[in-house]
Amino acid sequence: MRHLLTLLAASRALLACAQTLTLDPVIITATRGPQKAANVPFSQVRLDATALRASPATTLDGALRSVPGFSLFRRSDSLTANPTAQGVSLRGLGPSGASRSLVLLDGVPLNDPFGGWVTWSKISRESLASVELVRGGGATAWGNASLGGVVQVLTEFPTQSGGGLVASAGDFSTRSAELGVNQVVGNSTLQISGRDFDTNGFSLVAPEDRGPIDIGAWSRHHWLTSRWRQQFSTDATLTITGRSFAEKRGNGTPAQRNASRENFGSVKLDVSPQKNFSWSALAYAQDQVFSSTFTSINATRTAETPASDQFAVPAVALGGAWTAAWTHASGSRTNFGTDLRHVRGETREHYSFSNGAFTRQRVAGGTQDFAGIFALHEQSLAANWRATLGGRLDYWRETDGHRREQEVATGIIARDDHYADRDGVEFSPSAGLVWQATETWRLRAAAQYAFRRPTLNELYRPFRVGNVITEANAALETEHVASFEVGTDYTRGTLTLGGAVFHNEFRDAVGNVTLERGPGTFPLFGFIPAGGVGRQRLNLDRLRVRGVELTGKWQVTSVLSLDAAYLYNDATVQRAALAPPLEGKRLAQVPRHTATLGASWRAPFGLTVTPRLRWLSRQFEDDENQLILGEVVIIDLGASYAITPRAEIFANLENLTDTRIETGRSADGLVNTGTPRFANAGVRFTW
Repeated sequence: MRHLLTLLAASRALLACAQTLTLDPVIITATRGPQKAANVPFSQVRLDATALRASPATTLDGALRSVPGFSLFRRSDSLTANPTAQGVSLRGLGPSGASRSLVLLDGVPLNDPFGGWVTWSKISRESLASVELVRGGGATAWGNASLGGVVQVLTEFPTQSGGGLVASAGDFSTRSAELGVNQVVGNSTLQISGRDFDTNGFSLVAPEDRGPIDIGAWSRHHWLTSRWRQQFSTDATLTITGRSFAEKRGNGTPAQRNASRENFGSVKLDVSPQKNFSWSALAYAQDQVFSSTFTSINATRTAETPASDQFAVPAVALGGAWTAAWTHASGSRTNFGTDLRHVRGETREHYSFSNGAFTRQRVAGGTQDFAGIFALHEQSLAANWRATLGGRLDYWRETDGHRREQEVATGIIARDDHYADRDGVEFSPSAGLVWQATETWRLRAAAQYAFRRPTLNELYRPFRVGNVITEANAALETEHVASFEVGTDYTRGTLTLGGAVFHNEFRDAVGNVTLERGPGTFPLFGFIPAGGVGRQRLNLDRLRVRGVELTGKWQVTSVLSLDAAYLYNDATVQRAALAPPLEGKRLAQVPRHTATLGASWRAPFGLTVTPRLRWLSRQFEDDENQLILGEVVIIDLGASYAITPRAEIFANLENLTDTRIETGRSADGLVNTGTPRFANAGVRFTW
């Protein structure tokens, strides 16, 4: 009888495990509500906490580069990249410092209110539940800035008291410590976490171009986050979040630095009054300030001269949303809601350095408001056929656009522009169809129409990097893209294969267009030295971005898995009335070929090894396709060893072969490079 009871208990446990394993994965980003991943017609990837922690990368955005369609503006990640270059691009849809993809943290935009870039160091990798990437979709649910898709970072909320500590150290005097503590009291849970990070960084200039002025791109940041969750009943939960963040960075020379400070708070109420109906309400506020300095460096790279001092960029973002999900008796589902966002920001900076001092001051900025309503309906059409149809209506308004420039010494106004208020209405429809042809084959088709308003930074702030001068343009039009894709997935046992063909027609894309070359004095730019160029942000009439995605994953054995992905991307300018020479040119910063190959091996004695290989074909630094960034193959290696069930040690080795990664090339021949060989190791405890 004892053996029989043991056998029955083991059978029940095995059955429970089998039932857990067969549950359909759920994704929430595509429609702003839980949806079976098999019913999502757009390309989507979900990386869970285990995969993110095991990735051989120091930063979260570095870990996400295992998805070929994901990239920042340049090839460097947030370990050393200037925050203004951390704009996110999916499928190469016109990379720029201003993201053309929306990045969210638990439903709240992470894109910078003033410039659109993303400060990845705000995010804790240790407290993440998952990251969801929806490529080419999500605009109907989320609205502005989701041209290329949506990336949502979802944090884990513990259900029991405990905590965790992670400490690491590595090359370039890199050190980090992150602590999280959770306390459950009755129906309430308090979570407090914090991080402190410091690195001396490495030089951003190629060895053959490096001079005495070049130093490591150091960075230091710390943040503190607290969350309180109150379960009022089985049907209602209140979550309050507060975050304080501060960061300082060096940008490769003694005088080039930037700093960020932010205070953030949000309140969210989740309610499920009925079995088939639920809703949530969210309100948030973000107050931040950014500062940055730029310099001009002499030809021998022995000295630098101040070019601009962006001493304060204050920005405020206020927002709210109400969303609901209704599951009908027939099994169909409707998600609907409304949201709004208010942004106010301006740049305050000194420029025009002469005789040891800045001679001019500039103040430029404005406000932006967005309000939208949306509805998405998912319906079964027939056996194994499922369709999704949605629409979104947005109203946007821009007010108080201004640009004021004056002489510092005398206070004389050199320029005082006040731009006319602008507004508009945008419609963002989407449609998708999924056919589960057999148990192993799934076919899907999807389309959407999306928009993005230029950021306050693009509209009102000119800037200079070295001898490259870029003028703002307050008359920029709204970007639009029509996206189409057809895909298929094959699943048999432990093997999963996927493929998709996509096509994007991109209208009025904002680009930094080269108009003048130095040396000389030009009306729009003033004096441009030899080797320098003058650019302005202009709308390019039509771009075409099309390509093919291939993915595969194979669980070879219970301890060994392999994964591979490939992206072919043909991104070209089709029509540019304001800059005809660009027609037929490839988009800057978009490689034609990208591929990754990875593995995870749970070796004997508690050791786990996670190698990763990435291949990037050559790409162009500039809009005129004259500055080439070379092809590169990067090998990363991660390993972890479980000391006990609650303690492990880990090590990452990025760029194992110390490959030269070209991240930038200037008109005068200067080459910037990315992460060299970089080792980092640490220990992780939980209790």
